[in-house]
Amino acid sequence: MLKIALAQINPTVGDLAGNTRKILEYTAQAQKAGAELVVFPELAVCGYPPEDLLLKKHFVADNIKALDALAKKIHGISIIAGFVDSDAGGKIYNAAAIISDGKLQEVYYKQELPNYGVFDEKRYFSPGKISGVLDLKGVKIGVNICEDIWIDGAVYREQARSGAQVLINISSSPYHAGKLLARQELLMRRAKETKKHLVYVNAIGGQDELVFDGGSMVISPDGVVLARARQFEEQLLIVSKDCFVGKREINRPPRNDTNLTTNEAIGPFDTIAPLLDESEEIYKALVLGTRDYAAKNGFKKVALGLSGGVDSALVACIACDAFGPGNVTAISMPSPFTAKATRQDARQLAKNLKIELKEIPIKQVYSSYIKTLAPYFANLSPDTTEENIQARIRGNILMAMSNKFGGLILTTGNKSEMAVGYCTLYGDMSGGYAVIKDVFKTKVYELARFRNSKSKDPLIPKSILLRAPSAELRLNQTDEEALGAYDDLDKILSAYIENHASPQDIVASGMDAKLVSRTIRLVDMNEYKRRQAPPGVKITPCAFGKDWRLPITNRYKE
Repeated sequence: MLKIALAQINPTVGDLAGNTRKILEYTAQAQKAGAELVVFPELAVCGYPPEDLLLKKHFVADNIKALDALAKKIHGISIIAGFVDSDAGGKIYNAAAIISDGKLQEVYYKQELPNYGVFDEKRYFSPGKISGVLDLKGVKIGVNICEDIWIDGAVYREQARSGAQVLINISSSPYHAGKLLARQELLMRRAKETKKHLVYVNAIGGQDELVFDGGSMVISPDGVVLARARQFEEQLLIVSKDCFVGKREINRPPRNDTNLTTNEAIGPFDTIAPLLDESEEIYKALVLGTRDYAAKNGFKKVALGLSGGVDSALVACIACDAFGPGNVTAISMPSPFTAKATRQDARQLAKNLKIELKEIPIKQVYSSYIKTLAPYFANLSPDTTEENIQARIRGNILMAMSNKFGGLILTTGNKSEMAVGYCTLYGDMSGGYAVIKDVFKTKVYELARFRNSKSKDPLIPKSILLRAPSAELRLNQTDEEALGAYDDLDKILSAYIENHASPQDIVASGMDAKLVSRTIRLVDMNEYKRRQAPPGVKITPCAFGKDWRLPITNRYKE
């Protein structure tokens, strides 16, 4: 067998020079560690997913030029890396390049093109037909790409029948909660099915709404995990020949070198990164997705409205972990309806996090609005109009601070609110990135408690976690007065959005029929708001955006 390096890297879409430079850096590290082959993720040269950049012929041509330049610098080691290839007829392919001795030796084209959820590969790519089996230093390797391993009886089985001794799958598989275990179980089945070693290399990093979580691994022919890289971190995992033949030093303890970026797997269970529990996994995804969105788009600082509620508290914690407290500014904008305890909680949280807090009361601005509109609103009772004015004043202030001082505005609305439209266009929805857009309210509380558990002293004041959530846009207002209990609301939303369940099925599960009917009506009628929301981190199988494509104009009400 070969000494193989799994290069779990964080490419950036369109950064051809930066991505190829990173590939060369990791190749040099692998070569120094004695690896004979280093494997990179799917479309590592151009980044994944490049989407409609693929419709630009010059982009495809430039990515091929970048690959050719890269190949000339590879000597004394072989690499496998994803890129976009094209043929004389103008078709393009999701491709794996096999490079050694300064040139491109072989190319494999992805055969199974996913076209569901966030994937849209049939819009761009043509499927390949070549086998992908090659001989590398006397070892037969079957190279395939992401979806090729997911479809039963597809490419991987033919490669095994053609004599491949080890199957290598390069992937850029987006994260959602629990996805790593699903991948691992699939890979274990494929290894046992083919009776071959299976090497799986995944990307990490954030790309718009998507997060790639890594978790690259090696599986034995009997379905045992021999090595696994960490999630949400770049890592070079070196897998020795002894790992493939199952040898292990006697009495050598398992090793998890969490402070190293390069690990060497000597034998079974030697370097197997621990699995994260759900809250830690989701929290890390939110931090990485937010950090990469800002950094890859040129932002070094962020700001957010800090209300004293749990949503903005969680986003503030994520921002601090992503950028460092010195790069986070919180803005408190109390109105006439903001409680004294809420203001104090916002101050305490900012103090705990060691972030700058600017207090900009909106009472005078709000009074000016009401006075200006008074002649037109005469004899009309206050309603959501006056509530939305407050939210829009805050949105204007946040955007003004961003324009004047720079920094990306992080919005703080959660998935429960976004689902039912309990948010204000051009108000609390104003900003550049919606950090917890895909996090239901009940999960927000879980993540807040998780983050507190990781600090010596809780960062989020206990009073924030105990207070009934409220937008505080009128006296004695609470969220659950308008929406019902979040425990019930989130169960209905999860069933309707993520499982596409019918109202009848949801009621049959034990939920109140009136609450189900009202909730679904709110979801359906507020699609127009969700279309205008900023992007945010995807952490569920069905996030608003690419996963969810409900028509705005829609008279189907069942």
